[in-house]
Amino acid sequence: MSKSIIYTRTGDKGKTSLVGGTRVSKTDLRLEAYGTVDELSSHLGLLISKMSQSAEKNLLYFVQNKLFSVGSYLATDSSHTVIQEASLLSSQDIERLELAIDRVDSQIPPLNNFVLPGGGEPAAIAHICRTVCRRAERRIYAVAEQYKVDPNIFAFINRLSDYLFVLARFCNVGNGEKEIFWDKDCR
Repeated sequence: MSKSIIYTRTGDKGKTSLVGGTRVSKTDLRLEAYGTVDELSSHLGLLISKMSQSAEKNLLYFVQNKLFSVGSYLATDSSHTVIQEASLLSSQDIERLELAIDRVDSQIPPLNNFVLPGGGEPAAIAHICRTVCRRAERRIYAVAEQYKVDPNIFAFINRLSDYLFVLARFCNVGNGEKEIFWDKDCR
């Protein structure tokens, strides 16, 4: 088997191809959306490398795979190309995140104050992932203003940011780190 060619030079003038071959500007909303999803997955890879909880690491690997599906969906020009089954999310994918949120949330103290991002390193990275996830969600909604987007994608991304919030808290609690709460009287 020969080695693949990494560079094609076809994007040197600010254009790239969607799945199906449609050429678009590299500033196209769809690229911004799936690029942000890819950025989120990269941050999740860093988070996974810093975590010790294997159940949560396994869930994050699942999430990374589903984010690849989301990216594939967003990169497909559905007006010319059929969305592949592998690019679709199911209600079971969303339910898996909801069950994870409930499981993790049951292991942390009730929240009575606003949490500031930080604490230990895994928690701080989880908070970064959460904010990138929210940005990805906004980018996907911008795409949806012009193109059809499967509602399961919105639900999955929304639940994922919720999961990342409780995961950040879980990391701090599990690692004996103090959570940082908003001090409204801070001067």
